[in-house]
Amino acid sequence: MPADTNANGDIFGGWVLTQMDQAGGIAGVDRAQGRVVTVALDAMTFIRPVRVGDVLCVYTRVSHVGRTSMKIEVEAWARRFCTQVRERVTQATLTFVAIDEAGRPRPIPPLVPSPNPA
Repeated sequence: MPADTNANGDIFGGWVLTQMDQAGGIAGVDRAQGRVVTVALDAMTFIRPVRVGDVLCVYTRVSHVGRTSMKIEVEAWARRFCTQVRERVTQATLTFVAIDEAGRPRPIPPLVPSPNPA
């Protein structure tokens, strides 16, 4: 939206980061099977601007899981307004920690392999 833009008409990087943090948090909750919090952001790189009217698409991949924390690779792509052109606009690695109801770190459950259909 126009209120989210700078003087050049580009979307603020902070708005894009918010969307990436939300997507990373969803992936983290799925993997940790419960609440997570963002604790770090490694080297966010802005590659191209996002403009008003673009559709922002955010993709995640869990790249590392420790005892209580995990790293999630996040990429944002823009589908340019009124086109099917897609461009990667930014990327970052976010670290999330699984927490319990009191806000203390808790172990991340191991992955349970899904059964192969016969």
